[in-house]
Amino acid sequence: MVNLVFPLVLLTNGLAAGGLMIAVLGGAPLLLSLPVDRYVPVHQFLVTRFDPFMPVNLVSALLLDAVLAVLVPDTTVSVLTGTACVFLVVTMTISLAKNVPINRWVATLDRDSLPDNWAEIDPRVKWRNWNAVRAAFGVAAFVLNVTAAGFLL
Repeated sequence: MVNLVFPLVLLTNGLAAGGLMIAVLGGAPLLLSLPVDRYVPVHQFLVTRFDPFMPVNLVSALLLDAVLAVLVPDTTVSVLTGTACVFLVVTMTISLAKNVPINRWVATLDRDSLPDNWAEIDPRVKWRNWNAVRAAFGVAAFVLNVTAAGFLL
C-alpha cells in the first residue's frame, strides 16, 4: 500500500506546491502590475482556473500524508509525513481564511463600477502576501514528502 500512496502524495502535493508557486512567481506580480480595470477580470479568470484544482490536490495530499504517517513503521518517515500534514493544514487554513474570501469578493466586482474607496481596499498586496505564506508551507510540505520518500529508497 505504501508503494501506491507515496507516489500519489508526491504527485498531489507537488501539483499543489507548483500551483502555489505559479501564483507567487507569476500571478501575483501580474495582478499587481495591472491597472484596476484590468485587474478585476484577470483575477476573476485566474481564480476559476485554480478552483477546484488546488483544493482537490491539497486535500488529497493531506489525506495521503495522514495515511503514511500512520502506516509507515519507520519513525523518521512518520514524523516527516506527519509534519507535512500539519503544513498542509496551515496551507489550507490560510487559503480558506485569507485568500478565498478575497477571491470571492473580487468575483462579485464589476470593473466598471468599483467602490469609491478602491485605493484603500485594494486587496492585491494582502492577497499576494498571504499567498506567499501559504506557498511557503505548501512547498515545505512537499520537501518533507520528498525527503520521507528518500528514506524508503
